Parts: sequence; C-alpha cells; structure tokens
Amino acid sequence: MTRLAELDADTARNWIGRWDRQQEVYLPDREERFTALIDAVEAGAGRPDPLVIDLGCGPGSLAARLLDRLPAATVVAVDADPVTLALGRAAYAGRPGLRFADVDLRVPGWESGLGLSPGQQADAVVSTTALHWLTGPELRALYEAVGVLLRRGGLFLDGDHLRLHQGSAPVLAAIERALEEREGLRRFPDGHAGRADDWAQWWLAATADPALTDAAAERAKRGLGACDHSQADGVRLDTHVSALRAAGFAEVGTIWQRGGNRLLCAVR
Repeated sequence: MTRLAELDADTARNWIGRWDRQQEVYLPDREERFTALIDAVEAGAGRPDPLVIDLGCGPGSLAARLLDRLPAATVVAVDADPVTLALGRAAYAGRPGLRFADVDLRVPGWESGLGLSPGQQADAVVSTTALHWLTGPELRALYEAVGVLLRRGGLFLDGDHLRLHQGSAPVLAAIERALEEREGLRRFPDGHAGRADDWAQWWLAATADPALTDAAAERAKRGLGACDHSQADGVRLDTHVSALRAAGFAEVGTIWQRGGNRLLCAVR
C-alpha cells in the first residue's frame, strides 16, 4: 500500500465533524440509531470489556461512540477506504482500545486481516450505513465469515436503510417509504439545502485537501470512487435476513426502526 501522508489530529477531527453533519443530512436519526446499537452491545455482551468488530467503519464515528460508553472495550474498526481510514487513525491516534484495519470485506479471507489471536472470537460485530453496497453473494460470504468470528450468543448488529421488497410486500413497502418521506418533511420542511455538505460535496472537498493528497490518490487507485454505492440486493431486508439465517444465526429481527431505517440484529 502507498504510504499515506500524516494528518494533524485537529484537521482530521474537523473533517470527521463535517462527515458527521453530512451523514445527518441523510440520517436525521443517526445518533438515536447509534445509541440503540450501543445499548444492544452493552446488553448483549454481558461484560464491560467486549471485543467488537466494526465493519465499514468510515472515519470511526461509531467506534469512538462505543468506546465513550464502554471504555474497557476493544474495537477493531475495519474499512478499505484510505481517506476515511487516514482520518480515523489521525483523529483517534493513541485512543485505548481502538485500532483500525485496512481490509476489503469483498475479498475472501478478509477476516485474517483483523489481527486477532488464533481462535479469538468477538462478542459483537457491528456496522452502520455500509453493507448496502455489497451484492447478495458478497453478503452471504460475509455473514458466513461473521458467524465464525462471533462467539456463541454473540450479536451481529447492522444499522442501515434496509427496505421491504416491493415484489413480496408492495403495500407495506409503500407505507414504509411514505413514513420516511413524511417524517422528513416534518423535520425539514424547507429541505436540506445549506444545512451541510451532501455526499458528493464532502468527498470533493476532502479529496482536494492537500493533507489528504496521498490518501485520495490511493483511493482512486483502488477504484473506490467509482463503486456503485447502493447495490439493489444490499438494500433489501430479505437479502440480509436470508443470508444471516443461511449462515446459521439462531435469531434474526429488527430491534429499532424508523421507516426503512432500521437496526437489524442477529444472534449467533
């Protein structure tokens, strides 16, 4: 991998703050969903020092919040984007319990890049707003690997827009979408314009920052900017549920929801 330029911690934190505001344009319930996910980790782990693996961690927004609540935890934050990894590593350098892993979840054997001890298993594997870009076959392979990583009774938690399929539940799917749209209009009657960057604006600005030149070049080299951000299979709730059941998870269900924005939980 190309050696990335070192970032000043304050600069990295500023970009992460801007990232969080950009995400909240699309996810006004983002903090509430983070809280619900961390509540579930805390309730399900049964110990103050769980091992948690964060898939598609971005710049570490969820990982940092997990450690704020559970300071004795160990969080392995996983992503394949050099820009967000550079930001997280710079902003949270030296943070006890947190380490970042440059790992592509689409590559078979990705779990070997987590740096775990032989036979070590996680208490929870979590993800937010990341796995929707995987295809159905990629999700099935991912959940098989997650099933091996988790201890018996461990939790998989995914917070994302996972939608009912119009082909199998057309009325419910339409109502689910309508609830989201109506809630959005109540919260932002004048729209989102001017509140924060949108997705494209954030990436355009971040990759133009001289402090992120090396990371942006590596990102382009990996072809990440050209990725389809939302696979048709990846946004379907039934795709995730069936893949988790096929991987041997005992219970699968939604434990928090706002329209199609939900927290999916599976028990190993």
